[in-house]
Amino acid sequence: MEVNQYLSMFIDESKEHLQAMNENLLSLESNPEDLSIVQTIFRSAHTLKGMSATMGFEDLASLTHETENVLDMVRNDQLKMNEHIFDVMFKSLDHLEKMVEDIIQGGTGKADVTEVVGLLKAIVKGDVPQDNQQTAASDSGPILDEFQLSILKQSAEAGHSIYRISVSIREDCMLKAVRAYMVFEALEQNGEVVISSPPAEDIEQDKFGRQFSLYYISQLDVSSLQSTIENISEIETVTVEQLQVQALDEIASAQKQAAAAAVAEAPKLETKKADGEAGSKQAAPKAAGQIARTIRVDIERLDQLMNLFSEMLIDRVRLESLADEIRRSDLTETVEHMTRISSELQNLVLKLRMVPVDTVFNRFPRMIRDIAKTLGKKIDLVISGADTELDRTVVDEIGDPLVHLLRNSVDHGVEPIEDRVKVGKSEIGTVHLRAYHSGNHVFIEIEDDGRGIIREKVLKTALKNGVVTEEQAGKMSDNEVFQLLFASGFSTADKITDISGRGVGLDVVKSKIQSLGGHVEVDSVPNKGSKFTIQLPLTLSIITAMLIRLGQEKYAIPLSSIVETALVSRQQLKYVHGQAMLDYRNGVIPVISLADVLDCPPESSESAEMNLVIVKKAEKHAALIVSEFIGQQEIVLKSLGNYLNQTFAVSGATILGDGQVALIIDPTTLIK
Repeated sequence: MEVNQYLSMFIDESKEHLQAMNENLLSLESNPEDLSIVQTIFRSAHTLKGMSATMGFEDLASLTHETENVLDMVRNDQLKMNEHIFDVMFKSLDHLEKMVEDIIQGGTGKADVTEVVGLLKAIVKGDVPQDNQQTAASDSGPILDEFQLSILKQSAEAGHSIYRISVSIREDCMLKAVRAYMVFEALEQNGEVVISSPPAEDIEQDKFGRQFSLYYISQLDVSSLQSTIENISEIETVTVEQLQVQALDEIASAQKQAAAAAVAEAPKLETKKADGEAGSKQAAPKAAGQIARTIRVDIERLDQLMNLFSEMLIDRVRLESLADEIRRSDLTETVEHMTRISSELQNLVLKLRMVPVDTVFNRFPRMIRDIAKTLGKKIDLVISGADTELDRTVVDEIGDPLVHLLRNSVDHGVEPIEDRVKVGKSEIGTVHLRAYHSGNHVFIEIEDDGRGIIREKVLKTALKNGVVTEEQAGKMSDNEVFQLLFASGFSTADKITDISGRGVGLDVVKSKIQSLGGHVEVDSVPNKGSKFTIQLPLTLSIITAMLIRLGQEKYAIPLSSIVETALVSRQQLKYVHGQAMLDYRNGVIPVISLADVLDCPPESSESAEMNLVIVKKAEKHAALIVSEFIGQQEIVLKSLGNYLNQTFAVSGATILGDGQVALIIDPTTLIK
């Protein structure tokens, strides 16, 4: 079979199944009694095993098979999940993810998984530390219903012997199901098997560990039964216990008490589950009949579609310009109709590129669990707004910055358990990860309830590293001090860990976010916690901009950066150390000549009034002097290429309706 044509589909589906297994395993860790979750994980593992074997990735299929064996025992009530098993299962998923990543990079997916396979096999054999709750072929034997109990009692009263038999098969047995079948066959020649645990159907399909138990009616004595079973090869141990009617009554009574206890516990489990659902804010499953119909589309095709539409948008603007010049009613009507249709098409194309940030967020619960376990902390990660949508390009790039900020919050934000208890906080630290829309932007917040950022410590480090002077430090606001964390190589950590260091790499976080057209802010209260807020544009391809003129040239300023436009008399300007300033809404902001910044030819004559564009960067504002306002327009953002990608104050270019090229101004670079 030619596998190359199916490789991309295999990779996509493998990543989905592994992510689903991770998420469901985390849910199972919170509610280990919920077998429906185990069934879901088992189905994902079974599908992944089949896909891997079909594609020829034998190591991947083999490891998944061992994982599947453990899950099979759990779903058949032969094994209870405990901390050790969860750790091994997560380790297995880590290896599976690395193998899939190797395949993505062009490798064969082979890896040394001897250790984890050994651990998984040990779990199946029962050689593993277990919690108090143990269900695999327990001493009490299979659970009897009233009908089966009645059969046993009537048989005992009729003079037949009733036995409870437990059989253990050797570890090196290759065909467990065959040996178990031989046991059943030998017993049924001299009596009747009433019930077994696991059920006979599962035993026939090899869906059990090394042990099974059963209730048996026969005329044989104990020693005869013992020897009959022990004569079958590869049987390790046999326990035969003869039961009287009184013993059967005691078994029935014990079962009723256990059932009553389970009913009494049920409301508690349900409450816990409801609370968990409220905390994680999981979306409700779709109602019956609302099955989503989807197809997979190659990302390159979406990019190509976006590029073609961008070209069409440029031509549409050109047609609008020509229609204004020609002024024919039929042409104007046609262009207006085309404008409406293309606007709807634009919204559709943009929606096709939009993906929920959940595709990034869903990998964080597992990451936080592992970090907290390593640090000996208790962390509750609360995710909200995971269905908030962003352009695919932005989502692809935002993952690494979020990973770093979350690691910082867990490692250096949230205090150790003993420190939290001393100051009256809960042992469990809380980290909130939120996403929400606001205007043409998406905001992502990472907030912890830890120790916060200590202003004095940050300033001390900044002075030591020469980032600021003593004079500057005395005048800085808290927000300005917190922004020092993003200076290159800046760190306030007492010791560097392999998990994170507050400030180490935050300069990379900031530069990555800025390259996406966004910015990051920090807010913190000592002993209360810290909050990092990331502001990102919805899309990077088509933006709404204000067209302005400088001399003979046209420029575009993104509307998302503009607060307002104003016409101001030159006499209103004030000068501080040679810098023009303007009174603006109970404050003072700098006035910048855009012509001087971009080295444009000066105007032939200066008027008494100036056209100003007030722009913002976070909480800071500035006024840009322009020659003329042309108007608002949707533009297609085009890159200037590698040769001009470092041009100051310019983020790209666009083609206007008249065919001219207009540079796109990046106001954030003008505000210090």
